[in-house]
Amino acid sequence: MPTEIRVPELGESVVDAMVGTWLKKEGEAVSAGETLVELETDKVNVEIAAEETGVLQQIHKTEGDTVEVGEVIATVEAGAATAAPAPAAESSSAQTAAAPTKEPAAQTAPAAQPAQTEEETAEPVGGGRRATPAVRRLAAEHDIDLSRIPVQGDGGRVSKEDVLNYVQQQTQKPAAPAQAPTNGTAQESAPAQAPAPTGDAAPFSLLSETRREERVRMSRRRQTIARRLVEAQQNAAMLTTFNEVDMTAVMELRKRRRDAFKERHGVSLGFMSFFTKASIGALKAFPEVNAEIQGDEIVYKNYYDIGIAVGVDDGLVVPVVRDADRKSFAQIEQDVVDLATRAQDNKLKLDELAGGTFTITNGGIFGSLVSTPILNPPQVAILGMHKIQERPVAVDGEVVIRPMMYLALSYDHRIVDGREAVQFLVRIKDLLEDPENLLIEG
Repeated sequence: MPTEIRVPELGESVVDAMVGTWLKKEGEAVSAGETLVELETDKVNVEIAAEETGVLQQIHKTEGDTVEVGEVIATVEAGAATAAPAPAAESSSAQTAAAPTKEPAAQTAPAAQPAQTEEETAEPVGGGRRATPAVRRLAAEHDIDLSRIPVQGDGGRVSKEDVLNYVQQQTQKPAAPAQAPTNGTAQESAPAQAPAPTGDAAPFSLLSETRREERVRMSRRRQTIARRLVEAQQNAAMLTTFNEVDMTAVMELRKRRRDAFKERHGVSLGFMSFFTKASIGALKAFPEVNAEIQGDEIVYKNYYDIGIAVGVDDGLVVPVVRDADRKSFAQIEQDVVDLATRAQDNKLKLDELAGGTFTITNGGIFGSLVSTPILNPPQVAILGMHKIQERPVAVDGEVVIRPMMYLALSYDHRIVDGREAVQFLVRIKDLLEDPENLLIEG
């Protein structure tokens, strides 16, 4: 009896996903625990594995389809791994030789059923070929005559891969060179020899040959990022206030403690632990920045789960350092390195991305000098770090060169007033410029 492969529970508030890449094809043998497909959720990709050994009998959901928790996306015929190769692919003499030993298994092998089901939906398309409705639609989109496509499989059935290979071959095929005029064909060939117009006189049809476009479906994560960023701007009264911080004291402290810190804790003393501690000190002084709006109520949170924005290949994720106020500098640095590494490898768990009361994002690692970060709802504030740059500043009536960083705090004006936002950012500045206070305030 076939085993149904269903969409598993995807985590808190995640009810659907988009089918990503199928790693196995229909009719292929699979082993228990072997990954069949990746599902793209709003936050992370989820691998779906076969529960037992057998043959991937049928794929119900193709790449790009949206699926919900509990929905069947494929079926696996258990214990049929040895029946996966199709007998039709063998020569007639090989089939005859194998008949005495293979016939009993062939009569009962369920693995043959998917091919029969597809054949039933396939209709003649000319040239002795047959194609399913999905393949016919794909060919119609590319204006292709299915009777002209070379078929790689058996039985004359045109597959999706056959169509895509044909399209690629036609796209890459070089244009035939113009032939020199010969006897009796000079007048016919003349138009091909005429020089193509250039500049303003060139028709758009000629220009379009060098102006290629590529249409790619947005990943589920990118779709979610796009939707949430627009919602953040539409649903919040977002403003941004700026300040700058002299990083001299922090950089000198890191320089003095760098080697001993790494030797003791196995991780470098970075800037993120300082900014996390400074943010916690400011959040304690201004609790509305650590709150959120639910309906007509304000929910004040007496815990400090700090989100750290991490850039990955297809967007941005914000893993959360839980109870950051209870952790040392070393523990925060260890958590940040671990979360960032697993974010790049797409190994984060869904619960590591959920929640968060305040977010820190560092555009400085990409060279950003100043920017306006966007809120991470339902949070009401986000701190933006930027590039440290040596600049001339006035200190005690003298112009000196100091390592300076611009800070940006975007906040929801519905709950945070401008006065509190400015004072919050000034508090972070003060703590960073005198980092000994972090031991008390952070």
